[in-house]
Amino acid sequence: MNSDRKNAIASVLAHEDGAESELKPFTAEDYGIDVFHFTRMKDRLPKPVYQKLMDTVGEGQPLDSTIADAVAHAMKEWALEKGATHYTHWFQPLTGATAEKHDSFLDPVGNGQAILSFSGKNLIVSEPDASSFPSGGIRSTFEARGYTAWDPTSPAFIKRGRNGATLCIPTAFCAYAGEALDKKTPLLRSMQTLSKAVKRLMMCFGDDGTKNVRVTLGPEQEYFLIDESFYYARPDLVQTGRTLFGAPPPKHQQLEDHYFGAIKPRILAFMTDVDSNLWKLGIPAKTRHNEVAPAQFEIAPVFEELNLAVDHNMLLMEVLRRTAEKHGLVCLLHEKPFTGINGSGKHNNWSLTYGNVNLLNPGSDPHQNAIFLTTLCAIVMAIDKHSDLLRTSTASAGNDHRLGANEAPPAIISIFIGEQLADIIDQIEKGSLKSSKQAGTMRIGVDTLPALPRDSTDRNRTSPFAFTSNKFEFRAPGSSQSCAGCNVILNTIIADSLNEVAGELEKLPKAGFNSGLQELLRKIIKAHKRIIFNGDNYSTAWKEEAARRGLPNFPTTPDALKALVAPANIALFEKYGVFSRVEAHSRYEIFTEEYHRKIRIEGELSLNMARTIFLPAGSKQLSELAKTIAVMSGTDLKAGFSTQKAMAETIGRLLDSIHAECGRLEKALSLRDGSAKIVDSMAALRKSVDFLEKNVDDELWPLPKYREMLFIS
Repeated sequence: MNSDRKNAIASVLAHEDGAESELKPFTAEDYGIDVFHFTRMKDRLPKPVYQKLMDTVGEGQPLDSTIADAVAHAMKEWALEKGATHYTHWFQPLTGATAEKHDSFLDPVGNGQAILSFSGKNLIVSEPDASSFPSGGIRSTFEARGYTAWDPTSPAFIKRGRNGATLCIPTAFCAYAGEALDKKTPLLRSMQTLSKAVKRLMMCFGDDGTKNVRVTLGPEQEYFLIDESFYYARPDLVQTGRTLFGAPPPKHQQLEDHYFGAIKPRILAFMTDVDSNLWKLGIPAKTRHNEVAPAQFEIAPVFEELNLAVDHNMLLMEVLRRTAEKHGLVCLLHEKPFTGINGSGKHNNWSLTYGNVNLLNPGSDPHQNAIFLTTLCAIVMAIDKHSDLLRTSTASAGNDHRLGANEAPPAIISIFIGEQLADIIDQIEKGSLKSSKQAGTMRIGVDTLPALPRDSTDRNRTSPFAFTSNKFEFRAPGSSQSCAGCNVILNTIIADSLNEVAGELEKLPKAGFNSGLQELLRKIIKAHKRIIFNGDNYSTAWKEEAARRGLPNFPTTPDALKALVAPANIALFEKYGVFSRVEAHSRYEIFTEEYHRKIRIEGELSLNMARTIFLPAGSKQLSELAKTIAVMSGTDLKAGFSTQKAMAETIGRLLDSIHAECGRLEKALSLRDGSAKIVDSMAALRKSVDFLEKNVDDELWPLPKYREMLFIS
């Protein structure tokens, strides 16, 4: 066997799990110990300072800058007690990752003396260099000034390294003139927009519109784990996060034996470590399990306020990667690291509350049911009118490989609402609502087991946007993507629909409100029911039906991104102040350029690997076969001679094919805008290389195979 591959397997098999006693038992008191949360603030801040801060956090009032010094002092003292030596403004630029610049608390005062200081100014604003972050034309290279601004609604936290700790302060990031250069700022804008729209709607139903509006999120995170020895033996994984080549093994996920299966001890040790780290950071990780594909797993938190949930998901991904390193593993967050088996998504479970009432929860009285149905119809209208934007929010080079199969929804956006709600919607459209199909109970034919309550809807794993009793699950976002992007879109388009509905309801006389509401809902359903589909989203029949309905289908990122700069969508963003025209165009430029760069990197690496790894391996096999044929041709031995020649012919044809495909890929890479041709050329090249893998002597194949990476841990 090739020595690199052999050594990788040997290293994995020699791995020893750490002692079980390395992690001390976790207690409820340990939860959030590395977070400067609001209870901790209340204990450390003067009462008037704390109250002003809560007015900002809870009521959305402008931050009173006079309290900054007191908050900064308390935060610094707490951080020092936790062992922190530095602080950083932690932000989320348009790279898709997080960023941080560390500054020491140390402040020299002369005569060889120093103090530890952290002022209100240090807390509220910082100035990282903005010139090297993506701006999409907002900033020129020589225009370096950019600002981070403290987000008091997301608590500061301690990030621990091997030999120290850093105080991390969640912040927004903007350019010198105030344009958003990050993912947090538009998210906060969209949340504010949605809050105003909900309050306006609730006033139509007789409420005073003074209660708090909360958008909540529970993002499920899927990921793969492989041993680091395999990872570092695969240039494609190191450079791109996915395998550009590799033939699926005979057995992968067909037997469905990995899903929810017993977790291997090494993986369970990793998961336990992850949970411990997350809980200390106040991240409410709740569920962990094996996912469908071999070596694939999932972690899911309890619902949180949207802005905090997005911050926590970005932290969660970092904790997964860091903790994997400690255990000799690598966490792969790419949407499709292995072809032929499930990819990884980030299921975006979105819900909306007003006061203590979940607006997506059918009520127990006619008034609350009317509010629920109005909210539901507004969401149906929003998704139908703006499905192009929702698709845009999931567009990426990695997600293009995932959407459309293996438990990932297709690129065609539709809504699943289930049998019971579909029946109600149908009755409303016909002009009356007399009854509802009851969820009822399930009887499963075992006398010793009680009857089980049945939910009002089943789950549709093929639907992009599915109603699941009290929330919507948007299944299209990719595993490596920030949750901010899709939720900015969701908040904005739903706010727009709620405002449209409220505008119509405000015109109704009080005496005719109920009949007017019913007629309005009927019109909405009739106009937008095409977006509702409760069947199999993978089927060819649905694609044909969706086309007949006029639903947009953008299978690739370049097609999907165009919606960002469509005049109607820019007008929508500007109407609510979520994106300015300049900000919308900058994101289009950034995401488009990112896509083309990633495709080019993959294309160049594919070409390099084919010519320097796979062609030599195949040539060595062909050379050995040729030697065998030459020796046999000088003997009277006939048995096996035709077999050797046939094997040589197969290898030779594959080498010729790979060589030809390399030429086509090289030509595609020379084009200025050749991403589509690069993608097609890579696919053709991969097909030949993967077939070569199945025909070359296993001893000669140079890279770890799928059957090793996915099953040996």
